[in-house]
Amino acid sequence: MKFIDEFKQFAMKGNVVDMAVGIIIGGAFGKIVSSFVADVIMPPIGLLIGGVNFTDLRITLKQEILDAAGAVVNPAVTLNYGNFVQVVFDFLIIAFAIFSMIKFMNNLKKKPEPAAPSTPPPPPADVQLLTEIRDLLKKNDK
Repeated sequence: MKFIDEFKQFAMKGNVVDMAVGIIIGGAFGKIVSSFVADVIMPPIGLLIGGVNFTDLRITLKQEILDAAGAVVNPAVTLNYGNFVQVVFDFLIIAFAIFSMIKFMNNLKKKPEPAAPSTPPPPPADVQLLTEIRDLLKKNDK
């Protein structure tokens, strides 16, 4: 029974619950940003470069093999770099959005009031004595 109690205590810690909530919200946020990139940002970019859909960009390494009836015997081997470009755009936008959100949250935190300048404590007795000796030596040199 001790193992179950320890697990329950671990699972109910604030940090674990906060992390779980963050992961769930992060997953949903990732889907929103992926949709934003794929459906809002990439179509105009594709239009600007000649109506290209980035997910369709690929290099065919080996052509597909068809039989006499036109059915695919062996599918084509392709290098789908367009999908990679799409994912890189997703990542950059998610990273920028998270950076902006954290920066905004840090600005919301109340900055501590600067401490009022206080008079410095008097120097220790030995330092005061050395200062007096220095001043006397300067006076005698003149």
